[in-house]
Amino acid sequence: MKLLKSFVASVLTLLVLAPASLFASSHREAPISALDHSADVTDWYAFVSYDHPDRVTMILNVDGFLEPSNGPNYFPFDPNVRYVMNVDNNRDGVTDISFQFRFNTEIRQPGLFTGFVGGIAGIPPITSLDGPGSAGLSLRQTYTVTMIKNGVAIDLTNGRTLFAVPSNVGPLTMPKYEDLFNQGIYHLDNDVRVFAGTVSDPFYIDLGAAFDSFNFRMGVGGILTPSVDADDTHNYAPDAVGGFNVNSIVLEVPITMLTADGKLHGAGDKQAVIGTYGETDRQRITVRRLSGQVNGEGAWRQVNREGNSLINELIIGTGSKDLFSVSDPQNDSQFASFFLDPLLAHVYSAVLGIPIPPAPRTDLLPLVQYMPPICPGCGPNDAGPVADLLRLNTGISPTPVGSQKRLGFLAGDLAGFPQGRRPIDDVVDIASRAVAGILVDPVKFGAPIGDSVNTKNGGFRPGFPYVRPANDGRDSHHTGPGQAGCSGQPNGVCPVK
Repeated sequence: MKLLKSFVASVLTLLVLAPASLFASSHREAPISALDHSADVTDWYAFVSYDHPDRVTMILNVDGFLEPSNGPNYFPFDPNVRYVMNVDNNRDGVTDISFQFRFNTEIRQPGLFTGFVGGIAGIPPITSLDGPGSAGLSLRQTYTVTMIKNGVAIDLTNGRTLFAVPSNVGPLTMPKYEDLFNQGIYHLDNDVRVFAGTVSDPFYIDLGAAFDSFNFRMGVGGILTPSVDADDTHNYAPDAVGGFNVNSIVLEVPITMLTADGKLHGAGDKQAVIGTYGETDRQRITVRRLSGQVNGEGAWRQVNREGNSLINELIIGTGSKDLFSVSDPQNDSQFASFFLDPLLAHVYSAVLGIPIPPAPRTDLLPLVQYMPPICPGCGPNDAGPVADLLRLNTGISPTPVGSQKRLGFLAGDLAGFPQGRRPIDDVVDIASRAVAGILVDPVKFGAPIGDSVNTKNGGFRPGFPYVRPANDGRDSHHTGPGQAGCSGQPNGVCPVK
């Protein structure tokens, strides 16, 4: 409570209007990305590594709702997309360091009808990404990692060949899939680690209820009971993303590679705080050749981006969603009209019967500018422009696994969202309470809003790359109303109503 009051006090001294950075994942949030799945940024994470407090891990997830069984070629990364992780380290909202990922696809056995085969016709099961045991890996992808700093491009792979981990086809073709997954973890020079591949989507939400005009399953959702709200380990409603995969790029780098002066700083130092976001780019011209090959030409243009979550999906008007997707964060003041009186707050008030703060809303300003409590060392001249960046104080130590709270910063877990974002953070519940006004007055506007999906079935990976192996294409299943998957309910069956 003391922490929340401090948060409120730091905001009320400011008179600047700013957009509210809200919500969760961005799955198909704009027309431009709904029609371009491989360039759709679904989630962006940035946090101090659990086991290395001198490093930061960033996760860029793209191409959501991947059905594990959807062969024959499944879901490779797009070689015509440039996947980018961005860092602002001097509080001006402009990228100072970027990490760019490019993928290359090879078809090693063009006569096969599918991208992956093993355990039949004399082809051994796929047990390796390269060399013996990789013969059935016909569709294979390699990738490069390039850091752009001070206008200079640095190849972090240093000549190594990095393989992306393919989809989990099933137990006959890939009998030891977790071994393949672990082979995709690479230790590069200078304490850099990287992973790229298809994984189980770590995001969790009752998506069907949310987009049916917030038609929560009222037996457990909407306003949570104290017992459900206190439970970080069970689900009481169906996780609509459960059982689906996503393509993930994970990068861990020393903090000294990210700060402006190349040094570590304490939490009270403004130089400890960085702003981050993920983006996808395509070249301006697409060439479709008679051979069926598709190539890009010309300058690169941003297609999609995410800093804080779900702004575009639920706040930006449909007529401006594509413009938001292609705009740089430092220009986000052009979208301020959508945030002065967020429609979603009024929806929550109508559906749940709760009070909300009056407009104009300035209480979420610390999420879109550099200021306390995320940046306790920042003064009035350090705020920078309004910009959708996920801000991370690299001087705040990671909360040990087992002690992390799904409600992150709101629950006193200072290493959690919106101070950065970890896979475990329940951004749906956190952000819903923020838009309803908990940061203005945690008593008057502190209703425990939630969807009753409090965790990910199967849990979270406690170390790098933090994402879990992809769901099995043959044997996995999804979670839905009336089906198993809600461990907090009788017999584990998810509610319908």
